[in-house]
Amino acid sequence: MKKCILSLLVITTIVNGITAQDVYEQLGEFGVTGGVAHYFGDINTRARVNRPKPAVGIYFKKQFNNYLGVRVSAHYAQLGYSDIYSKSDFQKRRNLSFNTDIFELALHGDFNFFKFVPGDPYYSFTPYVTIGIGAFSYNPYAYYQGQKVYLRPLGTEGQNIGYTDPVNDKKRKPYGSMAVCFPIGAGIKYNVSNNINLSFQIAHRLTLTDYLDDVSTTYIGNTINTFPPDASGKPSIASILQDRSFETGSVIGSEGRQRGYSKQKDQYIIAEFGISFSISTYKCPSVN
Repeated sequence: MKKCILSLLVITTIVNGITAQDVYEQLGEFGVTGGVAHYFGDINTRARVNRPKPAVGIYFKKQFNNYLGVRVSAHYAQLGYSDIYSKSDFQKRRNLSFNTDIFELALHGDFNFFKFVPGDPYYSFTPYVTIGIGAFSYNPYAYYQGQKVYLRPLGTEGQNIGYTDPVNDKKRKPYGSMAVCFPIGAGIKYNVSNNINLSFQIAHRLTLTDYLDDVSTTYIGNTINTFPPDASGKPSIASILQDRSFETGSVIGSEGRQRGYSKQKDQYIIAEFGISFSISTYKCPSVN
């Protein structure tokens, strides 16, 4: 009799554990992140990761099951680079640089490789992949004589005068302050308690702009027609910042000479640690 009772208790415990796991439902999670961002483009042509800048974010994720979820995220990041960090002789002579603040809003699809159940020690860890689409604002600037100067209003590649590109015979137009991005990345996540998760993620952003750094095509030449002097008759700030090779002792910005590489869009990456809080409930077990 005692053996039967003991067997029933063991079976009941196992069934209750399985049932509790089956009826547990993670609705989603919200979290905050912090890490670093890095830029790749016409000024960092070799994709060197040697000038990271800060990045922070917040997100909310809707979990459909223990594997799939959709996440909405918002990020602020700083990006920047300079030709002085390059090993290329041409770039050192070109002497361009930029910085920009990024404000990004994106929608991601996340897929866990392992079953992830907060509060269950057997399913507390998973690697995952993420892919999404987003939009971000940017406004590149440089420093001249200690002063911050925004580059987009200057039309450094002839955008403000409707300069006709000799290669494709198209007029250059001012670029906008918003662009589309496609985050693609991977991460790991670990549940440390019933409701708290820790994570680490690296996501690369492909973008649809080549002006994140204000560098894309060719020089248009520094003449009175392309960059008229200011009211005092001195060279305008646009003429100075479109070709800063004069600061290295040899001017290279003749009309038609390569300034950037327009066939490849600019990119950036964000690597971040995160802490999130699970939103969960229990589903009512079905009655047979």
